[in-house]
Amino acid sequence: MLATDIGIDLGTDSVLVYIKGTGIVLKEPSVVAYDRDTNEIKSIGEEAREMIGRTPGNIAAVCPLRQGVISDYTITEKMLKYFIHKAVGRKTFWRPRITVCVPSGVTEVEKRAVVDATMEAGARDVVIVEEPIAAALGAGIDISKPFGNIVVDIGGGTTDIAVISYGDTVVSQSLKVAGNDFDEAIIRYLRKKHELLVGERTAEEIKKQIGTAYPREEEERMEVCGRNVLTGLPKTITMSSLETQEALEGCLTQIITGLHKVLEETPPELSVDIATRGILLTGGGSLLYGMDRLIEQITGIRTTLADDPISVVAIGTGRYTEFMQVKKSEK
Repeated sequence: MLATDIGIDLGTDSVLVYIKGTGIVLKEPSVVAYDRDTNEIKSIGEEAREMIGRTPGNIAAVCPLRQGVISDYTITEKMLKYFIHKAVGRKTFWRPRITVCVPSGVTEVEKRAVVDATMEAGARDVVIVEEPIAAALGAGIDISKPFGNIVVDIGGGTTDIAVISYGDTVVSQSLKVAGNDFDEAIIRYLRKKHELLVGERTAEEIKKQIGTAYPREEEERMEVCGRNVLTGLPKTITMSSLETQEALEGCLTQIITGLHKVLEETPPELSVDIATRGILLTGGGSLLYGMDRLIEQITGIRTTLADDPISVVAIGTGRYTEFMQVKKSEK
């Protein structure tokens, strides 16, 4: 394989790799399992995710990214190297040019850490793109024109809200509340309301199966198994979708507040465009039932869920270099 342009959605929960001309070639959890005593990597990706909460004391299964930024540089570098080799093959003659997306609120120091880790992992050149821009490109929006588009990207670690016009961000907010916080809110709710202790995997299943941001037409119920906080013994309760809405209220309020702030700071001319074009929802967290209906009801603006909300950021990241080349040629 000759030189390859690839895009990496370096998410808190998962890493997606896009190769130009091929599409999404890899999607794996951002998890690394290693031996605490020897620092030896035991597994990366899906296999490592299966080990969370199920390993002996000397084996740690960790997510080296927190809220969209690198929290463990060395492990992130090794994880990136593994995923790049898995995606493009170890017999690549040339180091690939890699575009990586980051939350819109990251600092220059955090961007530099991503660039350095990606270079160490085998890139010949690294380009950084903000998540909302990548999401818009991946969803097929023509952001090169001087028209306002607003994207709400709800990932695992951050929610990025941005108004984009003429190929760049005009107003943006990066919130430290997203899909993982939904899980934690459900865990806290069950502990407080039902004296039931559950893990992250169980909370995620509750969110996916009966979680809701907007009242369902028919209330859903689910049996939840965990440990009784008081007795330490196994306990099973039945949780309703209405309870998940109650549990998630605080997180949802933060996202709506952030969206309101961005809309308030948007120039009037672009506000008219947004009223016409609507709000685009992307990211895995946007799949929470009723998220689009909640935002539409509160803002009064038509809200649309992207066709493939989990993959659009990776697709847009892969397309970003080509977009910038076209933009430069038009100047």
